[in-house]
Amino acid sequence: MKYAVISFGGKQFKVSEGDTFKIERQKTPLKVDVLMYSEDDNVLVGVPTLAKVEVTAAVLEEKRDKKIRVGRFKSKSRYRRVKGHRQPISIVKIEKIELKK
Repeated sequence: MKYAVISFGGKQFKVSEGDTFKIERQKTPLKVDVLMYSEDDNVLVGVPTLAKVEVTAAVLEEKRDKKIRVGRFKSKSRYRRVKGHRQPISIVKIEKIELKK
């Protein structure tokens, strides 16, 4: 099984070809840093990244995530405020993981 560990948008993900995941909204030329690559017995670990491995990703959709409730409260003074927040996200699909020689 072929997989890679990538750094993307300030977070790290373990991905295989065909995986989809959501992340904070990204600019369209996606920059993916490969930290580790594994295919059967061949394991490569970057210091800190691997230049020989290329991961191709595409943005499928840009939308907003579920609303979260943000509440403020002060005891004994009847102070309560509630706001909502919807984070802009991108749905990203990993198209190809390849090892260059």
